[in-house]
Amino acid sequence: MPLLQISEPGQTPNPHERRIAAGIDLGTTHSLVAAVRNGIAECLPDEQGRVLLPSAVRYTPEGRTQVGHSALEYQATDAVQTFVSIKRFMGRAESDIQQPAQISYERKHQPGTLAFHTRAGVKTPVEISAEILATLRYRAEDTFNSDLWGAVITVPAYFDDAQRQATKDAAKLAGIEVLRLINEPTAAALAYGLDNASEGLYVVYDLGGGTFDVSILKLTKGVFEVIATGGDAALGGDDIDAAIAAWAIEPRTITSLSPHDQRSVLMAARAAKESLSSHDTVLYRAELDDHALDRTLSHHQLEVLAQPLINRTLVALQTVLADAQVIPSQVLGVVMVGGSTRMPTVRRAVAEFMGHEPLTNLNPDEVVALGAAIQANQLAGNIADGGILLLDVIPLSLGLETMGGIVERVIERNSTIPIAKAQEFTTYQDGQTAMAIHVVQGERDLVADCRSLARFELRGIPPMVAGAARIRVTFEVDADGLLHVSALETNSGVAATIDVKPSYGLADEDIARMLQEGFSHARKDADARVLAEARVEADRMLLATQTALQADGDLLTPEQRQHIESLLTELRQAYESTDSKIIDLAVEKVAYGTEAFAAERMNRSIQRALSGRAIDTL
Repeated sequence: MPLLQISEPGQTPNPHERRIAAGIDLGTTHSLVAAVRNGIAECLPDEQGRVLLPSAVRYTPEGRTQVGHSALEYQATDAVQTFVSIKRFMGRAESDIQQPAQISYERKHQPGTLAFHTRAGVKTPVEISAEILATLRYRAEDTFNSDLWGAVITVPAYFDDAQRQATKDAAKLAGIEVLRLINEPTAAALAYGLDNASEGLYVVYDLGGGTFDVSILKLTKGVFEVIATGGDAALGGDDIDAAIAAWAIEPRTITSLSPHDQRSVLMAARAAKESLSSHDTVLYRAELDDHALDRTLSHHQLEVLAQPLINRTLVALQTVLADAQVIPSQVLGVVMVGGSTRMPTVRRAVAEFMGHEPLTNLNPDEVVALGAAIQANQLAGNIADGGILLLDVIPLSLGLETMGGIVERVIERNSTIPIAKAQEFTTYQDGQTAMAIHVVQGERDLVADCRSLARFELRGIPPMVAGAARIRVTFEVDADGLLHVSALETNSGVAATIDVKPSYGLADEDIARMLQEGFSHARKDADARVLAEARVEADRMLLATQTALQADGDLLTPEQRQHIESLLTELRQAYESTDSKIIDLAVEKVAYGTEAFAAERMNRSIQRALSGRAIDTL
């Protein structure tokens, strides 16, 4: 009797052809690994049956490394060597550490990448995160008794290039092949969309331990398209814990406490917050070095402390709705993601803002990892029909610095990725043989108000008159949200490229600030841009006229030359004005006053070109 070979619908019937791929949620507070087993995405447990791995790493006096629950036990008694919430340091520099609750570790003072002194030597956040990722990798390999082929790792939608690159670097150190980085809200929507959602618009409200993201996604015939995204990369449950701790120790500050006491008051704050999800009042108790701190915390008091932080999330939600040109009534559902959304006050605030109750039927701690696992299974080729298509977006605009410190945007924010766009630029001076290219990110019109991503040079441009060179600059953003920039001088074929791997040096709050400033300073930025452009044109006119006087000034009478010189002096004076109209007027006067001189120069050039040539050669 012949045997039938059974397999899950859409999956290969040959087990040896199946690749082991996982979804990893590298979280601020907890991390998870999930995979598709028997056609269903599920989070993988450890030997004790726990799916949540605390994002904690401890370096022991014996030279061992503890990860997860075993490390978390020492977060108060060995605070300097037990690292928690390390995700907040990913892609950061030492100068970015500004929050008092984040200074209990012994930092290595150096420019660039942040690093800490540990018993195992100097360690960066990338190396510490790699320990967490490696533990999740081993868990997946033990579950399947096979090597991990690759993983999809989730990141906050507001992670910038430095933070995304740091995440990929950590995965590489952990021996993980990154199939793709996807935004956490997108992963959550993917998990909900397959099991619970109808086609239409959805909001994903993701309030985790260290970051807040909000995205609007459209689900249509198996395609998840991110319409708009926003959030705050420096806001999460840790900040609510810090607010509770500050209330408990008032009038003292967290910075005045020892590392042990800092960690103790924050641990007590988290425990009290979680307990208030099911109780009206709880006892806040922290064991300090010299005494025990006891205070009664009510649900009402928690709401008062958390409300300013919750309001910040609602402001970001309003901004994203405006970006997408969507009103709350058009949204079919709000997906709640992240452990902090378990707080009743958070759920109530979102429900009141959106006008209907949010979706909470999936575990908010697990939903991101589940969505990542579904995407990983697809990218591994384990789904015959191709599965779901994800269309993500970039959170902030990308562009170049042009003359006058002005930003020329090449790729606008909320553009779907992967994406490639090109734009042509030219030289500013005669005979220019090189061009410095400055890549920036942000919504403001002036470079000084945006974030610098990278700089590189295009050399070997053939010397030509200003404006003759044609330099095509191409921006390519891959599916991970990482940027590649290339420049090509089209006449000569000279080219230069750079993979943007910026130094880890942007403060978290800068990202959240960029969009807000983009809106609030729109009028001011527009005026500043017009002024900068006017000064660039004035510079160009001054340089061109002075060059012409040096080359062909003998064509002018003394009176004519004096008149032009007086116009140039007037233009230099106007250049200092903050009124672009005054500068434009002075430029126009120089242009009008030099028309006759320009005609004389043209006649001389023609005569020189024709002199000594036979008529039959023309």
